[in-house]
Amino acid sequence: MEELQNIKQRFGIIGNDEKLNRSLQKAIRVAPTDISVLVTGESGVGKESIPKIIHALSHRKHKKYIAVNCGAIPEGTIDSELFGHEKGAFTGATQNRSGYFEVADGGTIFLDEVGELPLTTQVRLLRILENGEYMKVGSSKVQKTDIRIVAATNLHMMEAIQKGKFREDLFYRLSTVDIHLSPLRERKGDIHLLFRKFASDFAQKYKMPTIRLEDDAIRLLENYSFNGNIRQLRNITEQISVIEQNRTINAQILQSYLPNHKSNLPSLISQNKQQMDFANEREIFYKIMLDMRSDINDLKKLTLDLMKNNGKIKENNEHLIRRIYDDFETTSNSTSKESSVEIISVNDSENYNNENPKFENTEIIEPTISLQEKEEEMIKYSLERNKGKRKLAAKELGISERTLYRKIKQYDL
Repeated sequence: MEELQNIKQRFGIIGNDEKLNRSLQKAIRVAPTDISVLVTGESGVGKESIPKIIHALSHRKHKKYIAVNCGAIPEGTIDSELFGHEKGAFTGATQNRSGYFEVADGGTIFLDEVGELPLTTQVRLLRILENGEYMKVGSSKVQKTDIRIVAATNLHMMEAIQKGKFREDLFYRLSTVDIHLSPLRERKGDIHLLFRKFASDFAQKYKMPTIRLEDDAIRLLENYSFNGNIRQLRNITEQISVIEQNRTINAQILQSYLPNHKSNLPSLISQNKQQMDFANEREIFYKIMLDMRSDINDLKKLTLDLMKNNGKIKENNEHLIRRIYDDFETTSNSTSKESSVEIISVNDSENYNNENPKFENTEIIEPTISLQEKEEEMIKYSLERNKGKRKLAAKELGISERTLYRKIKQYDL
């Protein structure tokens, strides 16, 4: 227990929650080994502290420690950043470059947001985990590295694996030991402790008296569901410290700094519901498109059969044909201005015969429905819903931030 308190003090970790203590103890136990570790938890829970503890307590502590945010590096350059490149490997590669795995040889590398790695990079990373081998971009020479990898993610990895966004074999290699950090809303007893620590820090920083909470404000704070976890609590504390002249804060004042407090529900749940609703809208849209294509193909076959039989099927199927045509015309007009179809009247089938030039080479043209246009509309819609915040929009659309940036540039949004 004494060792645990020393670690907390050394790395500025506040809290006495049992789950937090268990996660820290696991980090301390695994540190002297070279086992790969995967740190999981929501954004803002302090995952970056775990790899620092592991490195500081390991035999690699005198070697380099490098933290890499995988989600912040563009897809086209991440291999070069991690593994290095040879001169002339690509446009702009004017000289040889050492990657992070070469620079940190013998030390520890922390891969934050590892779930955002492209699949091609995941293959390279898997090889390093298996035998320590890698090749620079543009080189055929195999190099070796002795490195400890600690990764972190806020994604649900099994869902990412099922969607084909993350390799299952790499996941099991990285998660030899899994350390999970609980969200702040599950550590209610630590919330006021953290608030007091942040309030004291900001009082020293801005040279002003420390703010304190009244009892009703403490209860309000502890029952609030922090979507941004510790990071959000810190920002709220800083706002109050700078803005409020009265250094004693009651519940009414505090409430004005807590977004969506009236709902008394976790913001994450509300956000997830919006994402589910949006995902359902996409699924419904694609289903309508596929159903409409199927209806048109059936209609094409039926119409041609009708003409070949000189209108014999007209009496039994005219109402069906009319209904499909009417439905399609309504749908196509509301779906796309460029959608078009040549509709042959059922009455014209009576004039049809093999010698009638009117129907020679006649073809029912299927509607031109642009998935690209719909994709652009959905991206615009998601950006509007999330007030231009690309990270939230990418999460809502089910794509990576890099892919969203590429789409924004492609559609000039």
